[in-house]
Amino acid sequence: MEPTKFAQYFLSQPHGSKAKMAASLGVTRTWLSQVIYARKKPSAEMAVAIERLTGSAVTRADLRPDLYL
Repeated sequence: MEPTKFAQYFLSQPHGSKAKMAASLGVTRTWLSQVIYARKKPSAEMAVAIERLTGSAVTRADLRPDLYL
């Protein structure tokens, strides 16, 4: 299985970035990891928040193509 765009994003980020993003989103690191590795889908609102926090490096359409393509 090929890494998701979200997983690729974190490969270029400093150590601790997942924890910081989880805190900013108000979610657990476990939940965020499940989204990163496509085991869970974020809500539409959460997809928009992730897009903002990544500076559009990961878009809402990357996370929820069923809603945004």
